[in-house]
Parts: sequence; structure tokens; C-alpha cells
Amino acid sequence: MKIGKDLVAAAATPMVLGILAEGESYGYAILQRVGELSGGELEWSDGMLYPLLHRLERLGHVESSWGASPSGRPRKHYRLSQTGRAVFAEQRQQWAVVSRALQRVWSDRDGGTDFAGIPAFGGA
Repeated sequence: MKIGKDLVAAAATPMVLGILAEGESYGYAILQRVGELSGGELEWSDGMLYPLLHRLERLGHVESSWGASPSGRPRKHYRLSQTGRAVFAEQRQQWAVVSRALQRVWSDRDGGTDFAGIPAFGGA
């Protein structure tokens, strides 16, 4: 299934902040984690991730430092700043509201199950 560009863009910041809330990481590992979390449904490119990381860094939500990799080649590691933790907490609350509303509207339409026939969040 192809996930629409607008939905991917809307979810990108909270996804990256959430991954970095798990601990410090670097670009390739973040891309791998996105794929893992989505069961392979989301496949981000470098061209999508790095501009987002740079924007989050400019905003002060993310901090970075250079470190060595197992191959000895330097790689940039990213971590949440204190501001980033607060932004992540706020975005988590906002997405929880959106998620609950979507689950309710979908549950109302299909008798309490999601589109795959699995009981909806908090549904019957």
C-alpha cells in the first residue's frame, strides 16, 4: 500500500522525535527503525530524513555530535534536547486525540472493527 505524501509528511516529525526519545541514533538507523515500526510500509529516503533532522536541529529540538562507526567512518548522532522532549510530549498528546477521533469515526462506520476486521482501539 502506498501511504500518501501528506500523511507521511504530517507524521514525520513525531515519528523522528519518538525514535530519538528511545535514545540517540544516526540517520541510517532512524530510517531502519521507521521501516521496522511500520512493518515495512513506510520507506523513507535520505532526502526526506536529513532535511527534517536539520530543521529539528535548527529549531533546537534535536542536538547532534559526530562519532565513530564500527567501520571507523564518522557518523552524525542525533538526540533529543530538553526542548525536543517537551515538543515530543505535546505532539504525542495531539496525535492521541487525532488517533482516538479516527478510531471513533471508523468504528461508527464499520460496527466496531477497523478495516481489517480487527477490533478498533477502545471499540467493541
